[in-house]
Amino acid sequence: MYTCGMAQSAPLGIRDARSRLASLVKRAGSGERIIISIAGRPVAQLGPIETPDGTLTIEDLIAKGLVEPARRGDRPATPELRVDSWSGGRLDRALREVRGA
Repeated sequence: MYTCGMAQSAPLGIRDARSRLASLVKRAGSGERIIISIAGRPVAQLGPIETPDGTLTIEDLIAKGLVEPARRGDRPATPELRVDSWSGGRLDRALREVRGA
């Protein structure tokens, strides 16, 4: 079974899934795929929402634990200033300069 590189649990019966739905949805939001079976036959899966074109968003990366969310919420979502990291300079110095520190 193809799982897109994400964790997958053993098939779970529909009765068990119904009684633990809230915790299963949280696990799915963290990137796990849960297979639900009826009479021992896998019939459905519960997993994270994927974009139609397969691109990842920041929210996807946060849910997978690959990046940490911003600690401060006072920064604009789309900053006016762009710093190209390919310039060969050190990124920590560029960030200090941009932040005025």
